[in-house]
Amino acid sequence: MNKGNNACHGKDANIGDHRDDGSDKSSEQQPVVVYTDGACRGNPGAGGWGVYFCGSESGRELYGGEADTTNNRMELRAAIEALRALRDGEKIILHTDSQYVRKGITEWMDKWKRNGWRTAARKPVKNADLWRELDAQNARHEITWKWVRGHAGDAGNERADALANKGVDSLYHSDAGSADRGRYS
Repeated sequence: MNKGNNACHGKDANIGDHRDDGSDKSSEQQPVVVYTDGACRGNPGAGGWGVYFCGSESGRELYGGEADTTNNRMELRAAIEALRALRDGEKIILHTDSQYVRKGITEWMDKWKRNGWRTAARKPVKNADLWRELDAQNARHEITWKWVRGHAGDAGNERADALANKGVDSLYHSDAGSADRGRYS
């Protein structure tokens, strides 16, 4: 990764606990800080997702794309791929600029499951396939879900956005289908 792209400058980025005597406080697991974003050119249209890791995973990046999708599906895919990439039991602080994702996983999910994957209006939950995937990944970790305003200068969010757009671009500049599997940058 280009050092100029280091977006881990937010308050959650400096999570290590280093002592003056040079030792680490390693008995406590430090959280992995993650930024996720989705992008879509047309809605529906070509879309991409991006993941930027900070903290112990600093500099790790993932991205991918789908030819015919929506912005909400790409936001969900970004969160799923971020969580899938980490070991079971990780403590994670996940930043998303999608209220749809944050509220869905923290406020609406339990009600949807109780209602047989139907909304309060008894309509099928949109993107239920991805919500189920996210629910399974969410159960593997200890996650703090944080919303960050998109396109407002947050360096981690801006990097995740750039990766999501790279995911869209990869659909046009790579072997057919290879971007769907995700890439490390």
